[in-house]
Amino acid sequence: MATVNNCNLPDDLYYLVEKHVWARREGDDTVVVGLTDVAQNMAKTIISVGLKDVGRTVKKARSLATVESGKWVGPVPSPFDGEIVEVNQVLAAAPSTINQDPYGAGWIAKIRFADWDAGAADLVTGAEGIEAYRRFLEAEGIVCEA
Repeated sequence: MATVNNCNLPDDLYYLVEKHVWARREGDDTVVVGLTDVAQNMAKTIISVGLKDVGRTVKKARSLATVESGKWVGPVPSPFDGEIVEVNQVLAAAPSTINQDPYGAGWIAKIRFADWDAGAADLVTGAEGIEAYRRFLEAEGIVCEA
């Protein structure tokens, strides 16, 4: 796991940097999606998560959930076209799970993607992903609380 400006960024995930969304491939046709440590840190305490229904079709860059904190309300954009196959029901009762464990128990949804190459085209991963996030955080002056 890399740490950039006090923000934790696992180097094995795919990132949609400017939207603060991560994706982890799971099997041949599914990705797990969540918010980054950067997003939860900027939002502060998350008080509500509105999850879409399983079976719903989502388009890339369109909302697959809505997150609300005391500072912010906004969509969680989908990094892929596809179908929601599972949502994290824990978040309905304990939305702050995203604050506590954004890359583990705080995942938001699982999507069966339509086309990996089309979805992953604007995602970054590995050392390249960490460097892209570092440049973005530096440019925006974002530092996570330790």
